Formats: sequence, C-alpha cells, structure tokens
Amino acid sequence: MRVQMEGQTLRLRIDEAELAQLLAGSSAENRTCLPDGRIETQQLRLAARLDWQRDGATWRIDLPQAEVLALSARLPSREGLHFDLPTPNDATLQIAFDVDVRDSTRRRMHKPSEGDAT
Repeated sequence: MRVQMEGQTLRLRIDEAELAQLLAGSSAENRTCLPDGRIETQQLRLAARLDWQRDGATWRIDLPQAEVLALSARLPSREGLHFDLPTPNDATLQIAFDVDVRDSTRRRMHKPSEGDAT
C-alpha cells in the first residue's frame, strides 16, 4: 500500500493483490520503521461504513465494502473513491482511495500469448 499525506488529504493506493486481500475479508497494511525505532502502521479493511481509529502508532481505516466492491467491478480505472471524515477542529480529512491502474491493467487485461508460461 502506498500512503501519501499532504495537508488534509490522505491518499491510499493499493495493488490488485492487496485488493484481493480486502475482498477476502483480510486487511492491507503499510508499516514504516522510523529511525527512532517507532513503527507507524496504516491498516485498511472493509466494513459496513467509513471509519477511522488510531491506537498509538497504528491507524485503522475501514472503507465501505459496497463502494470498494463497485470499484473492483469497474477496474482498471483511474477513478478511485473519495471520502470525507470530520476532525475535532472543524476541518475535514479527505481520503482518496484507488487501485493502481497499471497493475490492474496488467493483471486484468493481459491476454496470454503462445509464448507465455502457464
């Protein structure tokens, strides 16, 4: 999973393998070990509704399952999902979620040729 943060925008991009994990009921995770030894973890999973929780250095983001399933059905696509989460100081955290379009194209559109291994 690729995680990008800028201001009040959090972008989460996964590949097809991570999407398969989510659709199978598991989670996708990004872990970063920092120079001070702290490990920051971002974890995605599917749920009935959008939610965000933090426990120490671990963020858990629940994405609406129905919307992720609909996105999966139209892959490959450059259009991902966008969500807004309120914050305590009246700002909004914008979450952009997408599946890597190059990976989707490669995996979903590739037709094996005679020379490809089976």
